[in-house]
Amino acid sequence: MEPAEYMKKALELAKTALGYTTPNPAVGCVIVKDGEIVGTGYHHKAGTPHAEVWALREAGERAKGATVYVTLEPCAHYGRTPPCARTLVEKGVGKVVMAMLDPNPLVAGKGAAILRKAGIAVEVGLMSKEAAQLNEVFIKNMMVQKPFIAIKLAQSLDGRTASRTGKSQWITNEWARSYGHYLRSIYDGILVGINTVLTDNPLLTSRIERPGQDAPHQPVRIVLDTKGRTPLNSLVVTDKTTQTIIVTTSLCPVEKMKALKEAGVRVILAPLQDGKTIYLPDALQLLHDEGLTSILVEGGSTVQGSFFDARLVDKIYAFMGDKVIGGTGALPSVGGCGVDELDECLPLVYDSAELHDNNVLITAYNANREGAYVHWHH
Repeated sequence: MEPAEYMKKALELAKTALGYTTPNPAVGCVIVKDGEIVGTGYHHKAGTPHAEVWALREAGERAKGATVYVTLEPCAHYGRTPPCARTLVEKGVGKVVMAMLDPNPLVAGKGAAILRKAGIAVEVGLMSKEAAQLNEVFIKNMMVQKPFIAIKLAQSLDGRTASRTGKSQWITNEWARSYGHYLRSIYDGILVGINTVLTDNPLLTSRIERPGQDAPHQPVRIVLDTKGRTPLNSLVVTDKTTQTIIVTTSLCPVEKMKALKEAGVRVILAPLQDGKTIYLPDALQLLHDEGLTSILVEGGSTVQGSFFDARLVDKIYAFMGDKVIGGTGALPSVGGCGVDELDECLPLVYDSAELHDNNVLITAYNANREGAYVHWHH
């Protein structure tokens, strides 16, 4: 096998635990001796051994002189576990190929330096684009200490999320909905607006089988509710599968805040913008303080509009069904104010377009997003 194939396997291993490792990165490791894979491992979740440790355990004595492929620079600090870079030195590996350096500017290059100092050959950059994409959440967190914001749109070909009479089931198909559940299982939080809660009373949990995992990682439910209108009998309040955070403002009656807290909901008070709506940048900072490293914004129209208007979008998953709804009164998937001039639009970089069962998924990034990985060269 070629080096790239070993790294690809390491990336696939890492991906099996995506969502579960938060706030740690998802990391995979493959150890190769004489052209044969002798050990594999991945980081399962925070507080458990790192990918390299699992792979070394499996490799045992055969790790000596072997080549180690790892999707991220081995750590150089003492956390809950000893630094992996030192462990690799102790086991006498021959070479370490890492896809990318640690995105934390204070740490980047330290693991590589420990290895090189011990006389181990180090290569950096094999499949770095794929590795950075796998850990785009962790990278943004490390670089700007803000949650990664992914927007999920489910719309007709003409960008509508409901007909003029408010009918929306179902614009996209079974495949798109099940992929949506997968997305819920890889992000820390899933966010909707109060209108979605009042109209659909959604459960907002992830209902999907993940290979290699007993149960899906459940995102924290987040409701933007400026005036505190979330009904106490709504599923986001009564269902205890996962935690619910309601972001509200001083416009919410104090009794309602108390009632929500008594029902087991976490209530966060965010500042107002123009005295009318939640000021999003501060709300997101408060959610980051709650330990949320990434948020999947599911809508509806008003909420999506507010994220685009505030330019707080990192990534977009746009699912398009095989329908044209039409009508000037039909709800657009992105509401809000919108732009006046076209050069004010968010600059997008399309990452992929896929066709599944006659539905389309387009994945795109905001070209100007904060905290994207740049290659460091030491």
